[in-house]
Amino acid sequence: MNSSNGRPTNKFEDQVPFSPEIAYHQPESTMAARGSHPGESLTVRSETLGGIIYRSIRLVVFSNRLNLLMPFGPLAILVQKLTGHHGWVFGLSLLGIMPLAERLGYATEQLAFYTGDTVGGLLNATFGNATELIISLYALKSGLTRVVQLSLLGSILSNMLLVLGCAFLSGGIVFSKKEQVFNKAAATVNSGLLLMAVMGLLFPAVLHYTRTEVHFGKSELALSRFSSCVMLVAYAAYLFFQLRSQSGLYISANEEERETGDNSTDDESPEISKWESIIWLSVMTAWISILSEYLVGAIEGASNSWNIPVTFISVILLPLVGNAAEHASAIMFAMKDKLDISLGVAIGSSTQISMFVIPFCVVMGWIMGQPLDLNFQLFETAALFLTVIVVAFMLQEGTANYFKGVMLVLCYLIVAASFYVHVDSNSEDQPVP
Repeated sequence: MNSSNGRPTNKFEDQVPFSPEIAYHQPESTMAARGSHPGESLTVRSETLGGIIYRSIRLVVFSNRLNLLMPFGPLAILVQKLTGHHGWVFGLSLLGIMPLAERLGYATEQLAFYTGDTVGGLLNATFGNATELIISLYALKSGLTRVVQLSLLGSILSNMLLVLGCAFLSGGIVFSKKEQVFNKAAATVNSGLLLMAVMGLLFPAVLHYTRTEVHFGKSELALSRFSSCVMLVAYAAYLFFQLRSQSGLYISANEEERETGDNSTDDESPEISKWESIIWLSVMTAWISILSEYLVGAIEGASNSWNIPVTFISVILLPLVGNAAEHASAIMFAMKDKLDISLGVAIGSSTQISMFVIPFCVVMGWIMGQPLDLNFQLFETAALFLTVIVVAFMLQEGTANYFKGVMLVLCYLIVAASFYVHVDSNSEDQPVP
């Protein structure tokens, strides 16, 4: 029997999987129709909850072939405990984190159905940067300030060039007949914040290399701490501006279509509930953080085994793993023509690292007694400055295509090659955990 709109009347086919209505209300109505006893309702509810957990695990864990790499994570921990071979631990941790990061993007995509594109992009950037923040605090506690600087710098460069470039390239190939559009106002504000972050990193470096400090070795640290506090205030004001004060400026094209009723091309529905998404985000973030600690601890051994500079591993290879969640999510959303979420993931993540994570680490170093400053050295600061300028020019039109993606990816290859031949004068003075 069909309903008036031509769809089947079977309520099991139309309802969203694992919704609370299926989990709890349906058994009660079924038991009432059958005249069952109250004691039997408890059994059905218990079975329904078990079915919810089973289907959730099947969807999140067993629905992607990339998840076959998940056992490499526990294997990396086992190798570390038994042999301590850092080269193998680094490689296995690298493989183990990749599927977890991809699933992190999937869980955030599901949560974005309930929060909207703007908040969804912000959540994805936040959960994607949780790994970098935990690694940085761990390294900072050990006094490895240079490792903190290089890894966070590499995350910004990777997000702005590689992640955004791959998103533009993938979306441009799928939608080759048209130019994808995104919210120009949001991209402009993010570009301004990134330029402000470059200013905060540039002045301590220039002050150091021109030797114009009032108190040599102390003024740049004091300036870095003051600038970090200002940047944290600016980021808090940005969040209020984006989510509350001027939230209308950040409505994406998809949300505008839904408001006008033109959503014929977007009939997707969430596969898991909001609370399931939140739980999976927490689990994946915690597991990624554990593996990331082993990954960072094996950098020096991997550098010796593979004959690769530590700077290259810290700036290029390590962020590739840390940004795997952003990478997978940005590409996934771009291929679904949800470019505003892709920009929220890639550019929003870079903005969050530069305006929140880095200043927060400076303040935490201040509290811990670690002299972490914003002097990222001249070569690294110049690389960041040029990257922000290139990306700002790419975003000024509010459109994206595959050629822009190709240019951004090629720019990242130039940056990667530059760091491969770059010798960091400070890297020899600090061990790697």
